[in-house]
Amino acid sequence: MTVSPEARYGPASPEAGSGPFTEEIRAAAREIVARYPVGRERSALLPMLHLVQSAQGCVTTEGVDFCARELGLTAAEVSAVATFYTMYKRHPVGDWLVSVCTNLSCRLLGGDEVYDRLSKKLGVGHDQTTADGSITLEHAECLAACDYAPVMTVNYEFYDGVDPGAAEEIVDALGRGERPTPTRGGPLCTFAEISRQLAGFEDPRPEGIAGTGFLEPSVAGLTVAEQAGWDGGVAGAQAAGGPARPAPRGGGQAGPTPADGARSGASPAAGAPTSTPAGPAASATPAGPAASPTKGA
Repeated sequence: MTVSPEARYGPASPEAGSGPFTEEIRAAAREIVARYPVGRERSALLPMLHLVQSAQGCVTTEGVDFCARELGLTAAEVSAVATFYTMYKRHPVGDWLVSVCTNLSCRLLGGDEVYDRLSKKLGVGHDQTTADGSITLEHAECLAACDYAPVMTVNYEFYDGVDPGAAEEIVDALGRGERPTPTRGGPLCTFAEISRQLAGFEDPRPEGIAGTGFLEPSVAGLTVAEQAGWDGGVAGAQAAGGPARPAPRGGGQAGPTPADGARSGASPAAGAPTSTPAGPAASATPAGPAASPTKGA
């Protein structure tokens, strides 16, 4: 049986069409809740918080109350979730959330210098927004892209291998109203637009589904392994019962890595055998002294 929105959520309040939570937002909230089984509506909280951010630019007390009312939760339950995840902001964010990774891999390769250059240029520190309200800067503990370090994101879209100059050029472009093309992923969105997508609604732009999923650094290790003919089998244990290690098939030198985004799918280097050459039969483990019989009493 289909339950009407009025029966499930109650009649729209007189102010439903005003403020950030318009009837369109209320309808979107109901669409999110409808994705989940009856009795499991509270599972809709995470995407609904993103929906709130798309309307308000952050999760306000009003937004917490909205989610609590729509899902039958307490404000304390909603706040506990909203304050646990760093993607939910508790004060307004600019159109462009610039996150610079300063964790180990990026720090070793210049992440701190990137952050310091942007902080000085924008005149803001961590989790602060420029005077015109357009750009928010933050340290990111890890952006899960160590193979592209140092990295920064704008509204969660990646800009890989940046240095201070490249990062400054990206921020300059944002200031001119441009949307610089990310290294990977889809085209750049505003914070409100990406928040709505994180709530589970498609990017309406035709180009929104385009983008490179990964580049050569993501598969460099796999490429080397394939070109060397390595497999995942156990090649034997090291002496003294050490860990097993795979051995290359053919022993050829790995060739150049393929173009960005490509897994090689290549066979071992030309002329190299495709399986380990037959060698002397594996010798059995030398027999040790026979176990001494237990001495009697």
